[in-house]
Amino acid sequence: MAESSVTFFLEKLNNLVIQEASLFGEVEGQVKLLRNELRWMRLFLKDADSKCIYDERIKLWVEQIREVAHDAEDVIDLFIFKVDHKRQERLKNLKFLKFLPTCVGFADKLPFIHDLDSKVKEINLMIEKIMANRSKYGLEALVTSNSSNAADHGVSQLERRNANIEETYVVEIKDGMEAVKGMLIKGDQMRREVVSIVGMGGLGKTTLAKKVYNHSDVKQHFECHAWVYVSQEFKPRELLLNIINSVMSLSTEEKKEMSEMGEAEVGGKLHGYLSDKKYLVVMDDVWSIDAWNSLRFHLSDSMNGSKVLMTTRNKEIAAQANPHDVVGHTESLFYELRLMDDGESWELFLKKTFGVTNFTLVSLSEPMEELGRKIVGKCKGLPLAIVVLAGLLSMKEKTPTSWEKVLASVDWHLNRGGSESCLGILALSYNDLPYYLKSCFLYCGIFPEDSEIKASKLIYLWIAEGFIQRRGKETLEDIGEDYLNELIHRSMVQVAEKKVNGRVKSCRIHDLLRDLAISEARDARLFEVQENIDFTSPRSVRRLSIHQQHLCKDNISQNLHNSLLRSLIFFSNPIERKDWRSIQEHVKLLGVLDLGRVEDNYTLPKGIGELIHLKFLCIKGVLNKVTLPSSIDRLINLQNLDLDFNYSYIPHTIWKLQQLRHLNCKLGEISSPSKFSKCMIDGHLGIEQLTNLQTLALTVGSWLDGDGLGKLTQLRKLGLRGWLTPYLRKGFFDSIAELTALRTLVLSDSKVDKKKTLLNCVGLEWQKSVVEERTLIPGLMSFSRYSCLYTLCLHAKLDKLPEQTEFYPPNLLRLSLGQCKLNDDPMLILRKLPTLRILKLFGKSFVGNRMVCSSRGFVQLESLLLFDLDELEELIIEEGALPNLRSLQVSFCHNMKKLPHGLLQLKRLEKFRLQSDYKELIEEIQQTEGEEWDRIRLITSINKYN
Repeated sequence: MAESSVTFFLEKLNNLVIQEASLFGEVEGQVKLLRNELRWMRLFLKDADSKCIYDERIKLWVEQIREVAHDAEDVIDLFIFKVDHKRQERLKNLKFLKFLPTCVGFADKLPFIHDLDSKVKEINLMIEKIMANRSKYGLEALVTSNSSNAADHGVSQLERRNANIEETYVVEIKDGMEAVKGMLIKGDQMRREVVSIVGMGGLGKTTLAKKVYNHSDVKQHFECHAWVYVSQEFKPRELLLNIINSVMSLSTEEKKEMSEMGEAEVGGKLHGYLSDKKYLVVMDDVWSIDAWNSLRFHLSDSMNGSKVLMTTRNKEIAAQANPHDVVGHTESLFYELRLMDDGESWELFLKKTFGVTNFTLVSLSEPMEELGRKIVGKCKGLPLAIVVLAGLLSMKEKTPTSWEKVLASVDWHLNRGGSESCLGILALSYNDLPYYLKSCFLYCGIFPEDSEIKASKLIYLWIAEGFIQRRGKETLEDIGEDYLNELIHRSMVQVAEKKVNGRVKSCRIHDLLRDLAISEARDARLFEVQENIDFTSPRSVRRLSIHQQHLCKDNISQNLHNSLLRSLIFFSNPIERKDWRSIQEHVKLLGVLDLGRVEDNYTLPKGIGELIHLKFLCIKGVLNKVTLPSSIDRLINLQNLDLDFNYSYIPHTIWKLQQLRHLNCKLGEISSPSKFSKCMIDGHLGIEQLTNLQTLALTVGSWLDGDGLGKLTQLRKLGLRGWLTPYLRKGFFDSIAELTALRTLVLSDSKVDKKKTLLNCVGLEWQKSVVEERTLIPGLMSFSRYSCLYTLCLHAKLDKLPEQTEFYPPNLLRLSLGQCKLNDDPMLILRKLPTLRILKLFGKSFVGNRMVCSSRGFVQLESLLLFDLDELEELIIEEGALPNLRSLQVSFCHNMKKLPHGLLQLKRLEKFRLQSDYKELIEEIQQTEGEEWDRIRLITSINKYN
C-alpha cells in the first residue's frame, strides 16, 4: 500500500524533473534529493509493505513513509497549482495573447519557490530520520527474516493475459440445483410465490441462484426474466427500473422518458407489462423485508405461476416474504444452504488451485495431499473461503515447502481473528497479494455493495489514481487488464459479464471481501465511503465515495473544505451547484471527479478549469444537455473525459489536452474556432494533437477535415455519429485505413444522402479485384489488416455488400447494420463469415421481402436480431443453417405474417422474442401442435405494442 503511494509520486516527480526542469528554479537540487531518497524507500517497501501485519514496528514505519510521500505530493502539486494560478492572473491582463508561453517569468514564481524550498527541506529531513529508524530499531532484520512473496509475482505477462478467467466456483451442493429449480417451475396455475435461498455469507447463495436462473429448463419455463441486486442500500425506484430494462426492450428515448418518472409511475408501467406474463424476478442479497414490500405491489400477482427468487442471510425475511410458510403451508418455499462436506470442499479446492474442470485428473503426492486437506479443513466448508485460499495457492509453487508456509500463515491469521475463519482467510489472501495489486483490490470497495463494475471504468480509474505501474512498452490499459485478470484468478474479484471476444466486460466483489477492502482502505487512508466517515475524530480524507447524497449533505459539504481531497466519486445525483464554490476555493488538488448520473441538463462551471491536476472527469446520463466551459482547456493532465450518451457541447480547445487517452462523448459536438482564435490565440488546433487517444466517440463535425484522424494510430475504439455524408471523401477513408489497432468501429449516419454511400463514395466498381479495392480506398475498402477489430457497426447507406470475405475483418465477432437500404439479401454474403457470433440488422438495413439463411451458413452465430425491417415478409432457415443459434429476436417487422420457416430445426435455441402486434405469428405459436412446438412455446416471449 505505502509502496504504491511512493511509486505513484516518484513517477510524477520523475516526469516533472525531466519535462519541467525550469519550473523549480533554485530548489531543483532539493527536489532531486527527494526523488533519490524516495527511490531507496521504494526498494525497501516492496518487502516491508507485506510485513506490516506481523509487527507493529514495521507497520508504524510504513505508515510514516506513506504520510511523508503524501505530504511531498501535496507540496509539489500545490506549488504547481499556485504557479498556474499566477499564470492565469497574468493572462487576464495581457493584450497579445499569442505570446502566452513566455509571459510568466522567474519573478512570478519567486515567492512560491522560497516556500517550496523550505517545505521540501523539511520533508527531506523527515525522510532522513525515517530511514535512520530502519537500522536504529532493527527493521531490516525483521523484514528480511520473513519470506517475501516477491517470487510469486513472476507470472509471465503472456500467462496473465491469457489466463482462464472463467468463474471456477463450480462445485454445487448436489441437491441444491434440483430443489430450487423444482420450486420455481411447479404450479403453473398458482399465484405468484417467493422462493428463497437462505444461508450465511460466503456459502454461495448467489452462485446457486445464478446456476438456477441460467438453467435452460428455467429459461424456457418463464416468458421474461430479471435479476436485480438489492443489498443494504437499495432504492426501490432503481430496482424497478432495472427490472423494466431486463424484461422490456426500450429505445434510448423510452429509457430517457422512464428515467424521469417517479417510483409510482415506473411501478405502474412494470405492473401493466407483467400482468399477462409468467415472469421470474431474482432479488439477490436481501437484507430487509422492506425491500420486498417496496416491490411486491408492482409485480403482478396473476394465476400463472410467476415466481420471485430471493437470496438472503435471514430466514425470517424468507418467511415474511412468503407467508404460506408461516401458516403451515404443505411445502416449504425456501432452500437453506449447508456447508460443504469434506468431499465437496476437496473437489472445489483442487479445481480452483489447479485450474481444471475434472478434479480427478489432479495427482498429488501423499505429503502434498495431507497438507492440502489440512488447508481445506481450515475453511470449515465455506465455499468463499475455499476459492479465495485456493486462488492464493494457484499463484504459488506446488511444493510441500510452499504449502507449509501457507498453512502456517492460515493458522496465524485464524488465531489473530478469533472464530471468524472466513474473515481470517480473506485477510490472509489480501495480505498475500503482490504490492502492485493491493491498492487495485482495495479500490473496488468504493463501489456500492453488489454493484456491477464496468471493467474499463475500473481500469481507467486505476490509471488516473496512479495504481498501474509501467511495464516496458505495454499500454497502461493492457497492464490494468492483467491486474484485473490476476485478481479474478485469485478469486478476490468475480466476473459478472464477458465481452464477445472473451475479455471481462464487468465484474463485482463479494460483500465480505468488500467489507475487508473498506476496512483495510480506511487503515491505509486510501479512501472513505460516505457512511463510514467518522467526524467525531476528524482525519484527512484523500478519496471520498458518495453513495446516497441526500443522507449526508452536511458531511459532503464539510469534506469539500478538505484541501487534501484527491478523488470525489458520486454514485448518486451529482454535486449541487452551490458546492462548486467549495471545490474551487478549497479542493484544488482533485485528480478524479465522477459526478455520477445526471437526470437533467447540467452545466459545468467555469471553475472546473482551476482543477489542473484533474485526470478523470465523468458525467453519466442519457440525452441530457451537458455544457463544458471554455476553461476546460486548462485541464492539461486530463486523461479521461466521459460524457456518456448526453448531448454535450465541447469547446474546440479540447484539442489542447494532449494527455487525453479516452474521449467518450457519443453525442458530443465540438465547437468550431473563430478566425480570430485561429490567428491570434490558439493557432491551429486539431484532433491530430491527441496522439495518446485510445477511445474516441464524438458527433462528426469540421474537426474531421484533413488527415488528422489517421494520425491517431493508438485508437482502439472509434465511434462517429451524426451527419457523416459530407465527410465521406477519400481523405476520410485514408484516415480510417491507418487505424489498424481498432477493436470497435461505429459509423452511424443520421442523415443519409442518396448521392453518397459508405462503400461507393468514389464510384467504386465492385467488379474490380480485392487488390484494386484495397489500393483505391484502403479505408472501408478492406478490413483484412484489422486483426483486432471484433465489433463493426455500419449504420449508413450502402449500395451493396462486398461479396469477398477478404473485405471483412478476419476476426469479426459482432456486426450491426442499419439504414443500409440493401436490395439484395445480405444473408447470402454474411453467412460466409467464419467467426461471426452476433448479427443485428436494424431499420432499413434490408429493404427486400425475403431473407434466406442457407445450409451450412453462420456456423458460429449465436444471436440474430431483426429490427424494424418494414418490407421483410419471410425468413427461411434452411437445414444445417445457424447450428449454434441461441437467441432470435424479431421486432417491428410488421409485414411478417409467418414464423421463420425452419424454426424447429434450431435445436440450441434458448430464446425466441417477438416484439410488436404479430397476430398471425402469435396464433401460429399458440395453436400449432407437436412436441417441438411445445419447446418453442416455452422459449418464446412476446411484447405486444399497439
